[in-house]
Formats: sequence, C-alpha cells, structure tokens
Amino acid sequence: MMDAPTTTRAPEDGDGPERPAGDGNGPRRPREGGHEPRIPAEPSADAVLVRRTLTEITPVADRVTSYFYALLFIGNPGLRDMFPAAMDTQRDRLLKALLTAAEHMDDAPVLTAYLQNLGRGHRKYGTHATHYPAVGEALIGALARYATTTWDEATQAAWVRTYTTISQIMIDAAAEDERSAPAWWQAEVVSHDLRTADIAVITLRPDQPYPFLAGQYTTLETPWWPRIWRHYSFASAPRPDGLLSLHVKAVPAGWVSNALVHRARPGDVLRLGPPAGSMTVDHATDTGLLCVGGGTGIAPIKALVEDVAEHGDRRPVDVFYGAKSGHDLYDIDTMLRLQKTFPWLSVHPVTEAQGRLPEEVCRYGSWSERDAYLSGPLGMVRRGVDVLRGAGVPAERIRHDFLAELAPPADDQPRSGACMARTPSMLPSR
Repeated sequence: MMDAPTTTRAPEDGDGPERPAGDGNGPRRPREGGHEPRIPAEPSADAVLVRRTLTEITPVADRVTSYFYALLFIGNPGLRDMFPAAMDTQRDRLLKALLTAAEHMDDAPVLTAYLQNLGRGHRKYGTHATHYPAVGEALIGALARYATTTWDEATQAAWVRTYTTISQIMIDAAAEDERSAPAWWQAEVVSHDLRTADIAVITLRPDQPYPFLAGQYTTLETPWWPRIWRHYSFASAPRPDGLLSLHVKAVPAGWVSNALVHRARPGDVLRLGPPAGSMTVDHATDTGLLCVGGGTGIAPIKALVEDVAEHGDRRPVDVFYGAKSGHDLYDIDTMLRLQKTFPWLSVHPVTEAQGRLPEEVCRYGSWSERDAYLSGPLGMVRRGVDVLRGAGVPAERIRHDFLAELAPPADDQPRSGACMARTPSMLPSR
C-alpha cells in the first residue's frame, strides 16, 4: 500500500500535488540549502537486489501492475470497493511508488518522512493495518511472476524485509495521526470565482480547523466522483478566518477538475484529506527565493509570498509567472498588487511570445544563491530543474512536487535534496 501523492498543477488524471506536513501534521522537509550536500553511501545489499528487480520489470510495468491488482482483488475481494471504479489512472502508480522508495532506501530520514506522509494520507481511503499484509503478498507474487531472471530466494527475502519496513512506518504514522487529526475534513464551497473559461478560484470553509503550511497542498474528493481524489495546492498562507483557497484548471478528460470548475457552486460540500508537501519556506534563514509558477502553479507561489510577508522577512523574492498569453495570467493583478505592497518582491510575467518560462528565468541573471521553488505542469518543472541546475543552482536548493516523475532509473544513485512528494502508490488514489 503506497499512495499516490500531486502542484496545483499538472494535468489531471492528474488534477493536482502532495508534501510532508509540519506543526502537528507530520515532519517538515529539513532545510538542505544551509548544509553540505550529502554524499550518497554505498547501497545496501537489499537495495541492490530491489533495484535490480525494478530494472527488470520496468519494460513490462503494465503487466506487473495488472497482475498485482488481479492477485490483490482475487485474494481479497473486499478491497476492491476501496478503489475507484475505473482503474485506468491507477495502473502506473505502483511502479512509480516502488521506484521512489527504491531510490531512497538508503536515505532513512527522507524515506521515513515520505512514508509517514503516505501512511497519514491513506487514512482517508479507509486503510487499516490489516490491509498491508494482503498488499505485500500480491506485490511479492507479481514480482516473482515477472522478474524471471533476477528473482531468487535472496531477492525475495530482500523484498520481504523492505516491504515490512515500509509498511510498518506507514502503519505507525497512521496510528499516531489518528490520535490527533481526522482522516478527512468536510469543506463547504463559500465562493466560486470563474477567472477564465477553464480556471476557477474556489474558497472553502472546513468543518474544523485545518492546519497547513504555505506551499502545501491537499487531496480533494467531490460528491460527483466518489473515491476519485485529486491534489491541489493552497493558494494562500493560513488565514485568521480559517478559509482555504484553491486554483483549479479544467483539463481535458479531467473528471474532478471539470466538476470543480464547471459544476461546483457555493453550498456544495467537498472532502479534504490531510495537508501534505514540503515546498515550504525555512524562516530560520534569510536566503532569497526564486519562485517559478506556470499556469495554476502560481497558487502555491502566491502562498509562499504571503508567508514571507507574514513572518516579516525582508529577503528578496523573485516570482516568474508564466502562461500562454496575457489573458491566461489570470492572477497577475493580485501578484502586481503584492509587488506594490512589498519592496522586496519582484514579479516577472512571462508569456509564450516572450519565450519559454524556465529559460526566460536565466536571462535575468544568476540565481545560484537562491532557494528555488517550481510549480506547474510536469514538463515545465522538468525543464526548470534542468535549466536551473545548468545555471549553477545546487540540486538541494531546488524544491518541487514531482519526485516520482523526475526520479532517475532504479539503478541510478540516489540524488540528495530530492523533494519527497506527489508520489504514486499501490493504494487507491481515489
């Protein structure tokens, strides 16, 4: 059972992100910018065997995944109700989750924070400790069936040990979270502002306090698509009135995003999972920020700016806000008002007529001393990571919520400073 975590973000089906919460919601991602990058240790014997298996099954990932779910549902038919009726969007999540866990097997603090986040998030699906053994058995069965050249007794033992460790961390995190937080929150839509034909700004009132950090995101379920959960970043820092703001873009074939943009109205009640995500600001330092938001990816960037202002920081913050055209810069007026209010903030609108967003960032100078935050479609984030690293920004200073999608092949060395977030899972991403 590993969930699939998502930035206000990229395509739905994927409709939205996930990150480890702080202040009672789980461990915050440790700041790495002020420390020497960690030198990857030699991989453990178990890590070598696990990654070897993953390398073999990658070309047949679809078949492995289908076989895994077949074993799971045949042996445990009651679990089928926990998953969405349509399994299409679930099929690729198992392998991505395994790749992510395998990448960080020898980085205990990062892996533990990631798994604790998943364990807490799985509570909203109705997951119990008793479900984990069934998932483990199906996983081992599927791997044994398709890893025909690398599977042996030693490899199976390594996988059993690895899965036992993974599942126990998740079970313990869920049990601890149950003592202090609900599995989900009910949230009423109090306003629905259609900014463009396909982008809405939605304000929610949760039924009880919802603690989160600026830059984090939530998982969301609508009444129109039960058991289908999508991830959306918060578009503001925590507010005194407790209201939450989300930016949603309706994407083609996006069940949840289209329902939220075109169907949701004030009075409708949605369901929220726990906050997650590590794209947060470390207020113990005064390091400047470079924030790059594409499309509705501007939502968490706006929240980070508000967070810096509320903490009284005077660090320089540069925001690059990109979209296809000026019309698509639906929140530019808000960002320019913030720029007028705070002299340390500089906002740079970028449209396709000017150039591609990540490349345009580097035309403004060197950012090697900044902490970089990337939010938007996967392609933009991928290019942004490459462009910023090529421009001298250390990898450990680049924050985003696409760990699984940007993960290296299973046999690569782990990368330090990767953000544990938005990682798919074997469990229901409803």
